[in-house]
Amino acid sequence: MEEQSKTYDMGSGSVPKLMAKLAIPAVIAQVVNLLYNVIDRIYIGHIPEIGASALTGVGLFMAILMLINAFAMLAGSGGAPLAAIAMGQKDNEKAEKIMGNCFSLLLIFAVILTVIFFVFAPQLLIFFGASEVTLPYAVDYARIYVLGSVFVLIVLGMNPFLSTQGFAKMSMLTTVIGAVINIILDPIFIFACNMGVKGAALATVLSQAVGALWVLYFLRGEKTILQLKFKNMRLFPKIFMPCLGLGISTFVMMSTESLLSISFTSSLSKYGGDLAVGAMTILTSVSSLVMMPLQGICQGGQPIISYNYGAGKYDRVKKAFYTQFIVCIIYAVFFWSVSMLCPGLFARIFTDDLGLAQYAAWALRIYMAGIFAFGFQCSCQQSFMALGQAKISLIMACLRKIILLIPLIYILPLFMQNKVLAVFLAEPVSDITAAIVTTTAFFVTFKKLMKNPDSKKSKEHVE
Repeated sequence: MEEQSKTYDMGSGSVPKLMAKLAIPAVIAQVVNLLYNVIDRIYIGHIPEIGASALTGVGLFMAILMLINAFAMLAGSGGAPLAAIAMGQKDNEKAEKIMGNCFSLLLIFAVILTVIFFVFAPQLLIFFGASEVTLPYAVDYARIYVLGSVFVLIVLGMNPFLSTQGFAKMSMLTTVIGAVINIILDPIFIFACNMGVKGAALATVLSQAVGALWVLYFLRGEKTILQLKFKNMRLFPKIFMPCLGLGISTFVMMSTESLLSISFTSSLSKYGGDLAVGAMTILTSVSSLVMMPLQGICQGGQPIISYNYGAGKYDRVKKAFYTQFIVCIIYAVFFWSVSMLCPGLFARIFTDDLGLAQYAAWALRIYMAGIFAFGFQCSCQQSFMALGQAKISLIMACLRKIILLIPLIYILPLFMQNKVLAVFLAEPVSDITAAIVTTTAFFVTFKKLMKNPDSKKSKEHVE
């Protein structure tokens, strides 16, 4: 515990080395979480006799899961950067009030979401596309998971407050512990106890409960810098409203994933049938191998940028951003190169079906053609949040998916003979366009912020 709770001084020392110490555990946590999701679906898909239907039913629940995660990050991703800015201004008392208010918001969200999703799960899942065959599995999984959603909200919503204090390894362990427990419990509950999808849901809930207890134990202990205190859980609009304002961009990004998924699958089903829809499942899995590590890199940069911005140390802010910016671009370009040169390599990881693998390899080159631009997009988008720029962060969050991608999925097929190609092409067109706009907007804003000789402007973001 002594080693895992080690923190780092954000205001001194080598920025690249500090970022590496913070980002590497965050990237590991993202990769482990991704791995756990893949293995979880493999277990469900191998349930004797009902595997395919069960997997389809659980897949329909992903829209609800994304919304639960979105509400968790509404508080966590909004409150953590503001807490870091307050810490940079040597105002730990305000930072603790921000954390306490965000925790109360998470509990309120948990109550509301649990009631709504438990009661209306069947209706929602039918709306998402559940059939008479898949609906029972979807409802069984959904209702057990929803009953434990409070643990999910605490883990996802409070974990950023560990990272923002510099406890990168503790933050990583929260995810790793939950993922390992889930992977162990899944086969026990699903197969040994013959609980099927209910067992998968129960394993997930229990693993998230352990993660939630881990976070709360640490934040209530003596090793933390910011302590979660009951007196700070009383809600004050002047404390929690800026958190919601800043976190809304992440909320929009995550909540629109369900709408985006529906748009892609409905269009591909119309123009390309089951083969195109199956390929899309592979493409989204491969793209997550790019996006999740990039998010981990930015999680390492966020507390350094936020703290030093609050402290008025603009040279360190610049150094942190440009280090993050370059690393994100290098990773995204590397992954783009591999995708263009060896698309079949990724396709064969997810399927043994030759026809689907060949189709997915063809589609992958189109879908991933603009993924190199995501290095620019992710780094600048996350840095807007680290600097407390709530409004422009929200606009950039809406740009790629809501303003560009979803409309393009429906518009491009109207002008192209190959309708399936048009749907897949919507992704790189939106990726490149959004990256150009976001990067340009960021550097214009960044230049203005870095000209400020004092910390007056940064104080405005936490008051």
